Amino acid sequence: MSSFEDRKKSFEKKFAHDEELQFKINAKKNKYIAEWVSTILEFKEEQKNQYIQEVIKADFAEVGDEDVFRKIKSDLSEKNIDDSEIRSKMREFNEKAKSDFM
Repeated sequence: MSSFEDRKKSFEKKFAHDEELQFKINAKKNKYIAEWVSTILEFKEEQKNQYIQEVIKADFAEVGDEDVFRKIKSDLSEKNIDDSEIRSKMREFNEKAKSDFM
């Protein structure tokens, strides 16, 4: 029975590690996308830092990236940035964030 418990604990640790890693990747991706939007909106450093926090918080609204996408799309509405460009940047920054942790 001991080996079964050991395997169970091992799987639980791996699951917790994977979840923590995914959380960090998402937060880093959101930081990158917020920095990109901040540049477009010509935010100063303090505004940029605040905006990064807003984007990270927006990601807690629902599972997935649609909550962040809607926020960014809304914030960039006056800049005529196409949806496909936003989604492309989100994918790009997701890959960049993954590479930061791998």
